[in-house]
Amino acid sequence: MSKELPVRLALPEREHGPLRAILIRIGIAFACIVLTATIVYLERDGYRDLDGKVDSWLDAFYYATVTLSTTGYGDVTPETPAARLTNIIVITPLRFLFLIVLVGTTIEVLTERSRQQFRYARWRRRVKKHTVVIGYGMKGRSAVAALIDQGCPAETIVVVDNDSAMIKVATGDGCVGVVGDARREEVLVRAAVPGAQRVIVAADRDDTSVLVTLTARRLAPHATIVAAAREEQNIGVLRQGGADVVIPTAESAGRLLGLSTIAPAAGELLEDLLEPVAGLQISERVVRPEDVGLAPSRLSAQGEIVLTVIRHGVSHRFDSGGVKVFQPGDRIVVIRGTEGTAGGAEGRRESSASARSAVPPMTPPADSSNGAP
Repeated sequence: MSKELPVRLALPEREHGPLRAILIRIGIAFACIVLTATIVYLERDGYRDLDGKVDSWLDAFYYATVTLSTTGYGDVTPETPAARLTNIIVITPLRFLFLIVLVGTTIEVLTERSRQQFRYARWRRRVKKHTVVIGYGMKGRSAVAALIDQGCPAETIVVVDNDSAMIKVATGDGCVGVVGDARREEVLVRAAVPGAQRVIVAADRDDTSVLVTLTARRLAPHATIVAAAREEQNIGVLRQGGADVVIPTAESAGRLLGLSTIAPAAGELLEDLLEPVAGLQISERVVRPEDVGLAPSRLSAQGEIVLTVIRHGVSHRFDSGGVKVFQPGDRIVVIRGTEGTAGGAEGRRESSASARSAVPPMTPPADSSNGAP
């Protein structure tokens, strides 16, 4: 029986240097001393020392430092103001340094656990309509990059992976990470799948994808689930398991390779569509008020080519002729250029063309029978 991995939530962290961490601790300790001394001075009539009563700020600070540093009272006590001032300025910081070195690790662990529990509880209260990505390999990272390019904030993306190193990469990208086996229901619950709006299953194995899709659909019946399939024969199984969209990764890459070989221009166009920085971009949006009443072809003048119109949950492709004009509430899938398209796409075409022109044409070898030397 394989040992189950513990489930752990990892939130994005901001790096702090060790000197800053020590200064923060010393500042908190000094604030506690000031607060304690203020309270003692305001209630000085209730305190007594060897000379009678506490009647100065020096006495109040002395009492605070001796009490907070757990020094206590012994047979040797500073009695003169100079000795007490030395105790405050010199001895007490040394005690702080000793306590930090002695119990700093334990305090840091307890503080970190409490802080993580507080952050997790606050995150659970605030998270809603988020996206859960299962697996942070090449497919998962590309999916997250596409979401961010489409305007999805990184802090609304939750990544689930078995590998702690991958979760560290995800949190470095600004996402929330959950370390654990996504095939376990408690891991998906930890990742807040029941309240997710979108679930992307980018596992490396199809059997894992099927099990995760089944569990995710049961936990989030109204979420949009997109799954990747390595083999085409598993597409139907994933759809039956609850996936709304299934992407055959291996077959799609193979078809793109074949298309690029036979029709390089068509392959280059698809490359522009998949390019996240420069090129063409496929996006889905709601019809704007100024678009209502226009024909889909009218958007071409605005730099958008309409591929599909979604009306009442039914998709009407551009070649079906089912939509003559836009209506309020329609959603459209369009192709449009991204910023830097002219420089990126044209530059890529020019470089590829120049590379092709730089290669000399292949000529058959000379034959001695035709009189060639």
